[in-house]
Amino acid sequence: METRREERITQLIQALKRSDKLHLKEAAALLGVSEMTVRRDLNSLEGPAVLLGGYIVLEPRSASHYLLSDQKTRLVEEKRRAARLAAKLLKPHQMAFFDCGTTTPWIIDAIDNDIPFTGVCYSLNTFLALQEKPLCRAVLCGGEFHASNAIFKPLSLEDTLNHLCPDIAFYSAAGAHVEQGATCFNLEELPVKQWALRRAQYHVLVVDHSKFGKVRPARMGALQSFNVIASDRSPDEALTTLAKQHKITLLFDPS
Repeated sequence: METRREERITQLIQALKRSDKLHLKEAAALLGVSEMTVRRDLNSLEGPAVLLGGYIVLEPRSASHYLLSDQKTRLVEEKRRAARLAAKLLKPHQMAFFDCGTTTPWIIDAIDNDIPFTGVCYSLNTFLALQEKPLCRAVLCGGEFHASNAIFKPLSLEDTLNHLCPDIAFYSAAGAHVEQGATCFNLEELPVKQWALRRAQYHVLVVDHSKFGKVRPARMGALQSFNVIASDRSPDEALTTLAKQHKITLLFDPS
């Protein structure tokens, strides 16, 4: 029995060397066992394969790893407060780009249902939020689907995105650092984020206070690329000074 378990773990590790993550259901099908058996195998010994948010990954939980399912319940009220401030910036009949992540749906939720607008997005959870707005024309940009952060990475920016010029763009980030700028966990998000930074006319970075001072692996751009930084709390002195120097509007909840 122990030998079979070790064989299954070895198979999983080999599969993960070809892909950075494997859904629990896919792993069970690959091994020809139940999902419960896979869970038991992973829980029975310490090893390089661990279960995170329904996905099996090689690395342990760390600051450099991100799964959308893990982030949904973190700092929810803080994200909502930042999102409500950002949502007020959208004007009727504008085309708005909405980034991926767990903060962005709260921005959409806070938009008045009487406001007509076009919402451009590239992530599944953002698209589903846009579907709830009665006067929204939703544009979902397709591509290769990445399950961990629920985004569609375009196979070519020429397909849809380069035909669009949003009036306003709302961005999420996992880090906001004075020197390193706005950063996120996943490199596959960068092509669309950076397209928006080139094409949109007005840029709004929406982050809760836990992101201030953090640096993640994938760099979106300098903080001075944004017209507004919206958060649930005032940023530290260094970021506040940078905002004054570059005329970045800081929106935060003083309560």
